[in-house]
Amino acid sequence: IDIIPQHWEKKIPMPSYKENRQLQQASLRLEQENDSLAHRLITSKVALRNSLDEAEDRVDELTKELLKIQHRLQATEDEKRGKEEEAAMLKEVFRRELERAEQEIKRSSGIISDYKQICSQLTSRLERQEAAHREELDALKVKSIPTGHSADTPEDGNGKDQEKESLKAQIRELERELVQTKLQVVEANCKIQELEHQKGVLANDLQEAKNNWISKALTSLRTTGQDVERGPVLWPQKTGKMSREKFVAPTG
Repeated sequence: IDIIPQHWEKKIPMPSYKENRQLQQASLRLEQENDSLAHRLITSKVALRNSLDEAEDRVDELTKELLKIQHRLQATEDEKRGKEEEAAMLKEVFRRELERAEQEIKRSSGIISDYKQICSQLTSRLERQEAAHREELDALKVKSIPTGHSADTPEDGNGKDQEKESLKAQIRELERELVQTKLQVVEANCKIQELEHQKGVLANDLQEAKNNWISKALTSLRTTGQDVERGPVLWPQKTGKMSREKFVAPTG
C-alpha cells in the first residue's frame, strides 16, 4: 500500500459525515426510483400482453364468424343459382306452352271462321231453297185444284188421285230437305258456339299461366334479393395465431 505524502493529505479535503449521509440517501432514492420504473415497465408489458391475447381471441372469434358467414353466402349463392336455373326452366316451359296455346287459338279461330262461312252458305242456301220450295208448293197447290169444266171419268179420277199422291210426296220430300237444311244450320251454329267457348277457355288458361309465371318469377327475385342484400364480404387469405408468452411481475 502506497503511503500518501503528508503534504498531500493537507491538500485533499476529507468528506464529512453529513455529506456521506446525503450521498447515501441520494443513492437509495435513485435505486428506489429505478425499482419503481422497472416495476411499472414490467406491469405495462404484462398489461400489453394480456390486451394482445384478448385481441387475438377476438380475431379468432371474428374469423370463425366470417367462415360461418362465408358458408351461408355460398349456400345463398347456390340457392340463387338453383332459382335462376328453375326460372330459366319455367321460362322455357312457359314459352312452349304459350306457343302451343297460341297455335291452338289460331287453329280454333280458323275453324270458327270456316264454320261461320259454312253457316253463312247454308243460310243462303236455306233461303234460296225456301223460296224455291214455296214457288213449287204454290205451283203444286194450283195443279191440285180441280177445274170443274167436265165430268171426270173413273180413269181420269184414278189419274188425278195418283197425281195428288205424287204431289204430296214431292211436298213431303221438299219439307224433309228443308228440315235437314235447317238442322245443318243449327248444328253449325252450335259448333261455332262450342269452338268460341273453347277459345275463351284457352285464352283464360293462357292468361292464368302468364300470371302464375310472373308471380313465381317475382317471388324468386324477392327471395334472392333478401339473401344477398347484406352485400359482399371480404375474407382473410390467411389466419394465424401469435405466440402467447406470459409476463409475470417479479415478487420479493
